[in-house]
Amino acid sequence: MFKLEGVTRKFGTNTAVKAVSLDIPDGQMVGIIGRSGAGKSTLLRMINRLIDPNGGRIIFDGVEVSALKGQALRNWQRDCAMIFQQFNLVPRLDVLTNVLLGRLNHRSSVKNILGMFSRTERAMAIAALERLGIAQTALQAAGTLSGGQQQRVAIARALMQQPRMVLADEPIASLDPLNAQKVMDALKDINEREGITVITNLHTLDTARNYCQRIIGMSQGAVVFDGTPDMLTTDAARRIYGADSQELSEAITSTSITAVPRPAPVSVGALRPAVAG
Repeated sequence: MFKLEGVTRKFGTNTAVKAVSLDIPDGQMVGIIGRSGAGKSTLLRMINRLIDPNGGRIIFDGVEVSALKGQALRNWQRDCAMIFQQFNLVPRLDVLTNVLLGRLNHRSSVKNILGMFSRTERAMAIAALERLGIAQTALQAAGTLSGGQQQRVAIARALMQQPRMVLADEPIASLDPLNAQKVMDALKDINEREGITVITNLHTLDTARNYCQRIIGMSQGAVVFDGTPDMLTTDAARRIYGADSQELSEAITSTSITAVPRPAPVSVGALRPAVAG
């Protein structure tokens, strides 16, 4: 079980997140929606501890994440993988190496400095790329790929962390509808097949409805909606975006994507190293 208890974050006099409290069961896929500046990205960054809350507590399986320091904090950031809108890849490195970087918090500092990856880790990385349909790009520089391909590389890197939770901050905001569908299908697949909790910020209402079991709406830093997709009515959307908001019109009318059946992929379990090579 994952819990937020009165989590707050201020930047100067501005309160970006206001006393947010949520209980999220293991294995749930949650979509967070709201206007720009509603606090969605700040909330995810606090969960991953990229920034610290000013108040409240973040708890995962009885451990207070918001109090972790040192190696314990690094372990949490390994277990709570983060996928960013702008991919955060190293453009000049090849795709395979970018994916292997997801193993850094599993390895010794000496091996990281020397860039030594085992044969088993390389096989794991190739399996992750195959799962996402981009194994053929393994030796290409990451910066030469399309945006959709780069986002799938970022997801493969997250899989290499063998996470217990995946956070995705506007993962499809800069993608065309076809690539957006591939990325959302990949996140849904991870959630369904491995039972990994996925929390993602999304822009279009229909995408949130089609992919997420639960939708959380934020406005001015506070949670103003928390329910199932069928509860997300137009009236509820107006509470989230504002009755006259241009963003409400965009969220309703923007091209949305629908989850489709997917072939059985290589599971995360199959990516777990058995021996050192």
